[in-house]
Amino acid sequence: MNDTSFPEDFKEFVKAQDLEDDKIATMLDANPRVLFDVFDEHKVYIQINVNTPYFSYSINEGDIISGPWETRIEAEKEAIEQAFKLLEEKL
Repeated sequence: MNDTSFPEDFKEFVKAQDLEDDKIATMLDANPRVLFDVFDEHKVYIQINVNTPYFSYSINEGDIISGPWETRIEAEKEAIEQAFKLLEEKL
């Protein structure tokens, strides 16, 4: 959690849950969708788009659009990285 790409309030939230860094990394690798609720709470809305056979994402109704990726998880990971940047700006 010492990675600077995570907002401080998210780090504090995770520390309060008493989760170890390696468990968090595993959760994010296995299921990056767990962060979508955190972003929603801060009005950073991610939408994963299916443009067969590829995936893309948009954030906040098209303010940011990027892609294509071959898998949904690749698109989600990139969207989450961008969403963290937006969240940092808001906090």
